[in-house]
Amino acid sequence: MVAGIVVHMIARFKDLCMDAADAHRLGAFWADILDADLVDTGDGDTRIDPRGGAATAESIWVNTVPEPRTGKTRVHLDLRLADPTPAALLAAGARLVREPDAEINWWVLADPEGNQFCAFGPRDGARPGVFELVVDSADPAAQASWWAGVVGGRVETTEEGAVTVVGADGFPWDHWVFDPVPERKQVKNRWHWDVTLAGPDVTALITAGATLLREPTDTTRWWVLADPEGNEFCAFPPRPNQ
Repeated sequence: MVAGIVVHMIARFKDLCMDAADAHRLGAFWADILDADLVDTGDGDTRIDPRGGAATAESIWVNTVPEPRTGKTRVHLDLRLADPTPAALLAAGARLVREPDAEINWWVLADPEGNQFCAFGPRDGARPGVFELVVDSADPAAQASWWAGVVGGRVETTEEGAVTVVGADGFPWDHWVFDPVPERKQVKNRWHWDVTLAGPDVTALITAGATLLREPTDTTRWWVLADPEGNEFCAFPPRPNQ
């Protein structure tokens, strides 16, 4: 394994968001399988919070969008199971896409709106739930290095070609994985992440190579950008106490 340290930081990982045709139905599914709380945000959307807690970096915002899901989702979650099989996930409404085989030792499933995710068997010392955020990448090393330059962390490359960012500022799970795939991004991701800026605006992000897609508006206080491979993300101004 090859490792490198990147120390320059522009922002902090804030949280994860997913698009939904029905934010209440999809939010209820994910809250169920993650043993988390479902919060009605009062605007047609929902939020999934850790059980008994408030919004944190582990929270998932489920946002209602008008467009249907099309194409392959380039961002997905890896879950650690509490049981030897994903029977509880299937009972909750997941659909089995692929069984483990000689090539992979995990299950591929899809949620009620068709978003795929992976489920891994239990492991001693590992708590059930999300442990990795995975992003399909044409150039995983470049993508991981770019994001480490934004949110900090250590970049590690495996012999299989996957590259991970470990210890990113604010990142709540074990690994942020950039996985090599042959195809390029073609449609809007149904999952995206938010960051909190270290500075007052997105100048540093754009200088680093991000593309500005939308400025803040009268009703939204965040910028919408895309990383060097076109993955959408939102950037929020610093919190008042920062």
